[in-house]
Amino acid sequence: MKLIVGLGNPGKEYDQTRHNIGFMTIDELADYFDIKLDRTKFNGLYGMGMVRGEKVLLLKPLTYMNLSGESIRPLMEYYDIDVEDLLVIYDDLDLPCGKIRLRTKGSAGGHNGIKSIIQHLKTQEFNRVRIGIDRPKNGMKVVDYVLGRFTSEEMIEMNGAMEKSVKASEEWLSKPFLEVMNRYN
Repeated sequence: MKLIVGLGNPGKEYDQTRHNIGFMTIDELADYFDIKLDRTKFNGLYGMGMVRGEKVLLLKPLTYMNLSGESIRPLMEYYDIDVEDLLVIYDDLDLPCGKIRLRTKGSAGGHNGIKSIIQHLKTQEFNRVRIGIDRPKNGMKVVDYVLGRFTSEEMIEMNGAMEKSVKASEEWLSKPFLEVMNRYN
C-alpha cells in the first residue's frame, strides 16, 4: 500500500493559494486515478483505490499546514504503511515557479509542514515531491506570499508542475523512487 500526501490548509480562504499546491496536486491525482476523497478520519480527508495493481491512499491533512504530521502518522499506523511507502507533495520557496524536485530525505528547510512530519515520524527520510513557488518579490512578507493566489501566468507553470508530479507519482507505484527521481530531476 502506498500513501501520497499533499500538504495545504483547509478552508475556502486557502483554496488555490501557493501554500496549497500539495492539496491541488492531490485533487489532480484523485481525478487521474479515479479515487474519491470521501473519507474523513485521522484529521484528514482521504480516499483509497487500486492503481496498477497497487492499493493507493491519497491524503489531504486537515490539521493546517503546521500540524500535518498529526494526521499522517496515525493514518500510517492504522493502515500499517512503512515510511518507504510514503510520498509527500508540497510547495517550495527555493525552487523557481513550476519546477519540481524529488528527494528521498532532507531537513524541513524552514517548511513547517515538513517539520511537523519529521517530528511525528521521527525521521527525515521519506520521499518528497517539492513544487517550486518561487520567493516573494518587492519586499512582500513570506506569509502573505504563500497564502496569496497564483497569477494567471504562474498558474500555467503550476499546471505543468502538477502534471509532472502526477506522472512521477504514478511511476513510483511500480518503480523504485530513486529511479523516478533520476527521471524527473
